[in-house]
Amino acid sequence: MEKKQTVLTGITTSGTPHLGNLVGAILPAIEASSEEQNKSFLFLADYHSLIKNTDSELTHSSSFEIAACWLACGLDPKEVVFYRQSDISHIFELAWILGCMTSKGLLNRAHAYKAALAENENTGSSDLDKGITMGLYNYPILMAADILMFNADIVPVGQDQKQHIEMTRDIALRFNHHYGELLTPPEAQISEITGILPGLDGRKMSKSYNNTIPIFLDEKKLKKSVMKIKTNSLEPGEPKDSSNCTVFSLYKAISSESDLNELKSQYDNGIAWGKAKTILFDRLNEFLKPYKNEYDRIIEDRGYVEQVLIDGANKAKEVSTPLIKKIRSAVGIRGF
Repeated sequence: MEKKQTVLTGITTSGTPHLGNLVGAILPAIEASSEEQNKSFLFLADYHSLIKNTDSELTHSSSFEIAACWLACGLDPKEVVFYRQSDISHIFELAWILGCMTSKGLLNRAHAYKAALAENENTGSSDLDKGITMGLYNYPILMAADILMFNADIVPVGQDQKQHIEMTRDIALRFNHHYGELLTPPEAQISEITGILPGLDGRKMSKSYNNTIPIFLDEKKLKKSVMKIKTNSLEPGEPKDSSNCTVFSLYKAISSESDLNELKSQYDNGIAWGKAKTILFDRLNEFLKPYKNEYDRIIEDRGYVEQVLIDGANKAKEVSTPLIKKIRSAVGIRGF
């Protein structure tokens, strides 16, 4: 029998689930979990959220909302390993071991760290490391531990996370060179359609930019959010470029090819921005409604969500426990 490939996906628990999370991570991961050749590990990256968020109530409420969101969107906890990062202490033990082998030079090249340095430089700060925590600096190591603890073969990520998978490969190969072939260097899986979904202002949809479209808004608030999408000043009747348009990109992520071609034709014929946004809202509302209905049902039973995660953690430990024992032994942390 052919060995199943392990697919692993995590989502940071630092805010309300949004459309970028849904089409860029959640739905592709759930779809992958239904494929016969895949063994899926899906987790809440709650310790990662502490890098950007010091609001403990937000961390807690977001963890619940995101767990309920995955379940509402079709995740079957019987078919996948669904767990909280914080429930698997082996991940953090592995992060220390990997950190002891990871060069500072590698972490210096991480995009998030370099961006923080550049921001300090642009603001004229005399301390280029001002406001940069070790959490941010060590983020790639903890992400590597998330992945390598379960020897993931495939990690679906956005284009902006590709570097972290490459760094994880480097870290795994360095460990294996010293201690034997215990860790699997993963491959990144990037969707060409939804690799980076734009937000309301045209930048990447991100909680950090406050430009998201939350998944579970009521219809009135969803429409208001869509109408805030930034567009250019072209008048009705003037042809519009669909290849560089947030409205079109969002529509593309949730629509069939025939519907997409129809909207592109309307762009070429000079559709008014208000009408284009209304078309997007109607499609979004239709697309999100079944998920919202299921979500509203699930959030009434917090005990169910908690038990699903406890069961998932137990399944995850069935994989992490024997591997961490091998890793400890390999590095010399073993009994006499």
